[in-house]
Amino acid sequence: MHAEMLVLQFPREVVDQPIIYRLVKDFDLEFNLLRAAINPRQEGLMVMELRGHPKDFRQGLKYLRGAGVKVRRVAREVSRNEERCYQCGTCTAVCPTGALHIERPDMAVVFEAARCSACELCCPACPAHAMEVRLNRAAV
Repeated sequence: MHAEMLVLQFPREVVDQPIIYRLVKDFDLEFNLLRAAINPRQEGLMVMELRGHPKDFRQGLKYLRGAGVKVRRVAREVSRNEERCYQCGTCTAVCPTGALHIERPDMAVVFEAARCSACELCCPACPAHAMEVRLNRAAV
């Protein structure tokens, strides 16, 4: 199974087409939608984790590009500076994937980088500026 975090940019001409449905139906791919802004007759944007067999994954990406969708791999990653973090939990309120969550009963703020979509919502929310963004060399 192959999985990647992707940013899909839809031109206004294709936002009304069932493109994600085709990924599932025709290429047997699974997706986890992390963020989306799609409006009629406007350019759309989606951040998702896409997974499937490597051959199906490649064919699905080829289909997306052929449909006019710009595909980018997430080229940034978010990390937490443990020295700065004072465990306030503010970041957990804005994290859409649950990568930042509170572990009970000790109430520790846990960061699971593997679940992070690099949406960067936690960065401005963190009063200690402990959440940091860096370039992911593997995705460039």
